[in-house]
Amino acid sequence: MKSLRLTKLFKEFRDFINKGNLLAIAVGFVIGGAFSGLVKAMVEEVVMPIVAIPFGTPNFDDALIVHVNDAEIRFGAFLTVAVTFISISFVLFLMLKAYNKATGTEAVAPPTADIVLLTSIRDELKAIREQGTAQ
Repeated sequence: MKSLRLTKLFKEFRDFINKGNLLAIAVGFVIGGAFSGLVKAMVEEVVMPIVAIPFGTPNFDDALIVHVNDAEIRFGAFLTVAVTFISISFVLFLMLKAYNKATGTEAVAPPTADIVLLTSIRDELKAIREQGTAQ
């Protein structure tokens, strides 16, 4: 009895693993992790040293510190994170732009359910209007 349940469990697990979507998600996850490392290296090793040219340091952690009583408000640390975020976004944008140019395709997000519904309503109204003018 126990081996039958175990066999059924392994069969369900095998079916689950072999689903195409799960494998595609796993591959995407691994490639995304590698791509993240590439973007991070580009930002840390190329972009942030360029930021350091006018400011002398690639981060602002020790700048813009405000002391109020015993509290220390570190605006510079926030500015470092903001500049890093914008840099990562820009590098990612440039890489996707280069990829789209190299492949001749552009990634387009699929329409949302709302857009699909509104499109079908528009098409039905258009068909009704055309039937009314044809009579």
